[in-house]
Amino acid sequence: MDVQALIVFLIIGAVAGWIAGVLVKGYGLGLVGNIVVGIIGSFVAGWLLPKVGVKSIVKNPIADQIIFAVIGAVILLVIIGLIPR
Repeated sequence: MDVQALIVFLIIGAVAGWIAGVLVKGYGLGLVGNIVVGIIGSFVAGWLLPKVGVKSIVKNPIADQIIFAVIGAVILLVIIGLIPR
């Protein structure tokens, strides 16, 4: 992975974390926390969704990555929200 791909990956994770924070009200971790969750969620979804048979949702690869990352971040935020503080 080169530097440009890493920067794109971090930006996609940040956008996904922000979107997930907006979608999952009450379980947010603040802006920075949601961005971190988005980055981790993009890893999780990028690994998990192809394993369950979801290859592509739309024909645009960047849009697919953002959608996968948002799904992963939402799942992570819901799981984090279920853990008592």
